[in-house]
Amino acid sequence: MKFDNLHYNYPSRRSVIFGQKGMVCSSEPMSAQAGLEILKKGGNVIDAIIATASCETVVEPSGNGMGSDAFALYWDAKTQKLYGLNGSGFAPAALTPEAMKAKGYTNMPDRGWAAVTVPGAPSAWAELHKRFGKLAFAECLQPAIHYAEDGFPVHPIVGLLWGKGS
Repeated sequence: MKFDNLHYNYPSRRSVIFGQKGMVCSSEPMSAQAGLEILKKGGNVIDAIIATASCETVVEPSGNGMGSDAFALYWDAKTQKLYGLNGSGFAPAALTPEAMKAKGYTNMPDRGWAAVTVPGAPSAWAELHKRFGKLAFAECLQPAIHYAEDGFPVHPIVGLLWGKGS
């Protein structure tokens, strides 16, 4: 066995976590906590997703901003039906290939206004909530509103990404 490659012999470097009455996972602990608090208040998985995702747009916008897209698969155990939602944003109507060429572009840029679509995430959250949510929509957004208005500690990696403009 080569010790310099030892880490490749393990299937995952992540810990397995089990929950009995629900759990919320996110790259940012404050967002996961927001979703968990919504579950504790009697919300369902859709309510927790909205709380978690909306918090992510505040505390880790470089990973999931308000202008992002959202996709969802939802299994309704009561009806035994699977639902899907494509919440991807559309390109603005005036953003045609001809308009881009007229501005001197030969490829779609990675940054700047030309790379921005009409945000799909907020309307996806609203549609999911309208169909499957349990708590008031405003209550699901409250943790994100709290962090946006009152501030929060910035994770060092998020600060680094903000500094790089990512």
